[in-house]
Amino acid sequence: MVKVIMLWFVVINIIGYVVMSEDKNKARKRRERVPEKTLFLLAAMGGALGVLIAMYRKRHKTRHTSFRIGIPLLLLLNIFLYSYFLR
Repeated sequence: MVKVIMLWFVVINIIGYVVMSEDKNKARKRRERVPEKTLFLLAAMGGALGVLIAMYRKRHKTRHTSFRIGIPLLLLLNIFLYSYFLR
């Protein structure tokens, strides 16, 4: 079970990072964007670390209060849940 959870952690965070990065690229090109609720859903599903890293590395959504507060809170929730299930 531990291996499955660790694999999920890696995969969902890579997906979160890639989706956030792609949204930044789409924003630059003025193309159809990824909905914000999708980004929050990825973070809530365990990918908050990937979304947060992309957010600051790509400088995307950093002015949005909902992201500056919401994603770190979801990261804390992720840490709690991962630590609970990895016991």
